[in-house]
Amino acid sequence: MSKYIAGLDIGTTKIAAIIAEVNGSLEPTIIGVGTSPSDGLRRGVVVNLDKTIRSIQAAIEEAERMAGVQIDEVFAGIAGEHIRSINARGVVAVAGPNHEITPADIRRVIDAAKAVALPIDREVLHILPQEFIVDDQHGIKDPVGMSGVRLEAEVHIVTGAITSAQNIYRSISRAGMQTMDLVLEPLASSYSVLGEDEKELGVIVMDLGGGTTDIAMFFEECIRHTAVVGLGGKSITNDLALGLRTPIDQAENIKIKHGCAIRKPGFRDETIDVPGVGGRPERRLSKAYLVDIIQPRMEEILTLAHREIKRSNYVHLMTAGLVLTGGGSLLEGTVELAEEIFDMSVKLGVPNKFNGLTDLVQSPIHATGIGLIHYGIQHQGDEFLGDSEQGLFPWIMGRMRKWFNGRYPA
Repeated sequence: MSKYIAGLDIGTTKIAAIIAEVNGSLEPTIIGVGTSPSDGLRRGVVVNLDKTIRSIQAAIEEAERMAGVQIDEVFAGIAGEHIRSINARGVVAVAGPNHEITPADIRRVIDAAKAVALPIDREVLHILPQEFIVDDQHGIKDPVGMSGVRLEAEVHIVTGAITSAQNIYRSISRAGMQTMDLVLEPLASSYSVLGEDEKELGVIVMDLGGGTTDIAMFFEECIRHTAVVGLGGKSITNDLALGLRTPIDQAENIKIKHGCAIRKPGFRDETIDVPGVGGRPERRLSKAYLVDIIQPRMEEILTLAHREIKRSNYVHLMTAGLVLTGGGSLLEGTVELAEEIFDMSVKLGVPNKFNGLTDLVQSPIHATGIGLIHYGIQHQGDEFLGDSEQGLFPWIMGRMRKWFNGRYPA
């Protein structure tokens, strides 16, 4: 029996809804896609609730019309400068018969690991186990059934501002949807663009969004570090609007059609027409002048991201290099500039592992939306398969979902 699952990518410049049909083999088939301009967010944070609700409704309705089905639950992405993350460790004694580790011991050690002091305005979004340690034996992924006296857990904890999460929940609720989970956007993107070998060797996912640039680092199949840079593609658009003296929407069009992140031979001879402001006549400018505005800002964004990555202890382990997603990654020359700044191999992250409307969503722009679909399938796989037994991750996310839905009613 097939079921439906929906991902909602709530970005600074656009809101995208994707609906997939999932069969017993847990293979998603994309059947509906809807996008809407995002007017109510700034740098990933809701600043106008009504505009955000209307944008969500427009994207959902477009996706529902295309899919021919109605949905009432979504997995939603969250990003923004308010996101913070830390690594923590929990330790418990194994108290069961014969010192056999049970799922209850896993829950206790996870609870111990997340018992960190947080500011009053912050709450946990994700608790992501990295490894378990049984009696000083490291590198254990699933210790259930093993024997031991002491159980430790290394976890990555992602936190966000309570008010920011609350406003996203309320926006989705008032748009007529229930939020199944809020998922960190670069984490969601990793589900659609990364292979297991890349996660094992060490890889960085960087989502170049409209308002922020979101980073996630993986090593040995686990997320090790996350960070956010408070600049994105909208900063480039604003620079162009000021530098070219043209309206914001025209600056965005020029960036998409003619923009380049790195100077190339021949740009001095190429020209572009720039519309004036308030009915003023068009002007013809060299493409090199355009690049002279774009390149410094893109260099700043990538340099700040590189600085955040170097703060982690894993930068020297990123053997598989850097994967770029998001709309900003499509700007010509971004891959080459990133290779120069990061001094590692860089590629565009194109979503995969799905069927259906591939021509509409096979782009880095939809990496988060497709990733939310994969995330939802993995964390609700028991429902699609009709299996009543839940694993560790569904248990964790179920607890967080109940906490949020109880604390933030519509």
